[in-house]
Amino acid sequence: MIATNPAGFWIRVAAALLDVALFWLVKLSLGVLAARVWRTDLDTVIGLQGTISACVVAFVVLYTVMLHSLEGQTIGKLLVGIRVVGLDGDPPPVGASVLRFCAYAASLMPLGLGFVMAGLRSDKRALHDLLAGTRVERLPRPARADHGDAPPAPPSPEPEQLTAP
Repeated sequence: MIATNPAGFWIRVAAALLDVALFWLVKLSLGVLAARVWRTDLDTVIGLQGTISACVVAFVVLYTVMLHSLEGQTIGKLLVGIRVVGLDGDPPPVGASVLRFCAYAASLMPLGLGFVMAGLRSDKRALHDLLAGTRVERLPRPARADHGDAPPAPPSPEPEQLTAP
């Protein structure tokens, strides 16, 4: 296993909350769009809430699986500076991302203890990480350009002046 800087429980919670906010925004947007298209109140159209919920679930699955397998990051993970990788350090393949997503259900039962494992284990892997062969790592922070510590530039050489003999 490659040496890594594992992401702990609370930073993963922050990333998940950011993603849930995005999911809520998608559901709200679909509801507003549907209400405008059908010019009605969403509660009066039978089946419309179920259709919107099905679309949101499809979005959540595709968003999570594809972004994890492409770059290892959802938008929430990108914002907090963490990513999902396989044990080799590369983003997980699509199959592992699907398994990881399905294993969220196992992590939820009972009482979300599978997620809490990320805070209790030394390698910070949750149950769904163990089942899918993944881990979540912190990304290194980019080096800040601090110009105050840089040494002064050497003076530029001046051209020799022409002198008369």
